[in-house]
Amino acid sequence: MAKGYWIAHVDVKEPERYKDYVTATKAPFKEFGAKPLARGGRFEGVEGNARARNVVLEFETYERALACYNSPEYQAAAKIRQSCSDGEILIVEGA
Repeated sequence: MAKGYWIAHVDVKEPERYKDYVTATKAPFKEFGAKPLARGGRFEGVEGNARARNVVLEFETYERALACYNSPEYQAAAKIRQSCSDGEILIVEGA
């Protein structure tokens, strides 16, 4: 089975509140086996619009990546993120 990946591009508007989101994601990310490959490091926007924070998480399968996102625990965390940041999350299947 192909791995699954979350690709997130985020502009944080309220850094202190965003910390609550990061804390709230720990349990669902552990439960679904999320492995951070990139998390807010240096980047160069070479095409298109860029956001200040970029995250790539790897999951064992595409289905686990979707299940994590749709889990009640992550959806509670997502509400925090949506209240203090703007961004996009894509879930993609690996090659």
